[in-house]
Amino acid sequence: MRRKRLTQLFPWLLPLRKKQRLLCFYAGLSLDGNHYSSRQTETLLSYRLFETSCPMYNFETGFDMVYQENKVFNLKLLANTMDKLVIRPGETFSFWKLARNADKDTPYKEGLVVLDGKLQTMPGGGLCQMSNLLFWIFLHTPLTIVERHGHGIKDFPEPPSDAPIGVDATVSEGWLDLKVRNDTDHNFQIAISFDDKNIKGCILTDVKPTAAVKITNGKPVYYRKENKIFEEVDIIQNVFQAGEDHDLISSRRLYRNCCEIGYQLPENIKLETID
Repeated sequence: MRRKRLTQLFPWLLPLRKKQRLLCFYAGLSLDGNHYSSRQTETLLSYRLFETSCPMYNFETGFDMVYQENKVFNLKLLANTMDKLVIRPGETFSFWKLARNADKDTPYKEGLVVLDGKLQTMPGGGLCQMSNLLFWIFLHTPLTIVERHGHGIKDFPEPPSDAPIGVDATVSEGWLDLKVRNDTDHNFQIAISFDDKNIKGCILTDVKPTAAVKITNGKPVYYRKENKIFEEVDIIQNVFQAGEDHDLISSRRLYRNCCEIGYQLPENIKLETID
């Protein structure tokens, strides 16, 4: 049996633990020697590397839709710190370095988050949809992924998206960040926008692309272990030459994603036997 954490035994310690963790987390960002991106410009860079969009509202959560409305509010508040952000050569993008003060003047609203393995509500809930979107567009660039964490559990089916399964990036202030570093000689820029139903993300650069990236899945595997159901899948990066021929330059497995499934799988999905 897994031992309980001290804050689970004594819940009144949790606010103190969180303050301590946040203090150490942001002190670490200030002292780690990285130059973090912070410059936003109204002028967009010339070349689009990749763009995507996904629905903001998930109707399969089982919670009141007010939390989906709150999530959209939180996403738009956060986007103010990231839209048109330029990641210059040698700079590192940190999700929390930018998100930290997004609610400085206007507080985040209550949204859905997973805490201690349970889906619940708290201010700022739903921001993982932004980190998921950013990670997806970063995978289509030569930026170096420094830190990424997959969700440990999917509590409900994913909304429609052009991203394959297993492409996500959970964030938790003080604990889990999303970071990428620009090890190239070129600038990259994030652009984020919204319509009535969707959030849209785009990554731009200042040089004409010579290659195009396509991210695909290997065959997903579903299995039962200790009365829980898990999903495992390979995330594969294919790089093609830009132009009419689209010749394959390289193909490699980026990582193998594993997470628990917290909802009823469709009947056509068979569970593998794991020894």
